[in-house]
Amino acid sequence: MIPVTASFAIAEEQIEERFVRAAGPGGQNVNKVSTAVQLRFDARAALPPGAFRRLRGIAGSRMTAEGVVVLTAREHRSQEMNRAAARERLADLVRRALTPPRPRIATRPSLSQKRQRLETKRARSATKRTRGAVRPED
Repeated sequence: MIPVTASFAIAEEQIEERFVRAAGPGGQNVNKVSTAVQLRFDARAALPPGAFRRLRGIAGSRMTAEGVVVLTAREHRSQEMNRAAARERLADLVRRALTPPRPRIATRPSLSQKRQRLETKRARSATKRTRGAVRPED
């Protein structure tokens, strides 16, 4: 289980991991060992509809049309560290999706704020009005 929040965890069965060869540092090890991890998580089946919609926006191009989140981790030289990094990134994405956005509370500007805004507009207008083409003196 990957703990995401106090009330939600991702089961191991919901994650598919595939190890692939990674580019970058590592010397000859790069050519021999598959250290990069490609993690796949079927979000549509695992998350509530509201959280799934939020995750779609958060994940962006990392989510397929079928609702599968695909993460690749290759920043470390060891397979285990890349695996932990990918799982942590997945948990962070899901954690952000499970948190519903705070509702916006509509507010109104006060009367004094309206008056001040209009007065500033009048002053700016007057300043611009005085800027005209320079007339030649006779």
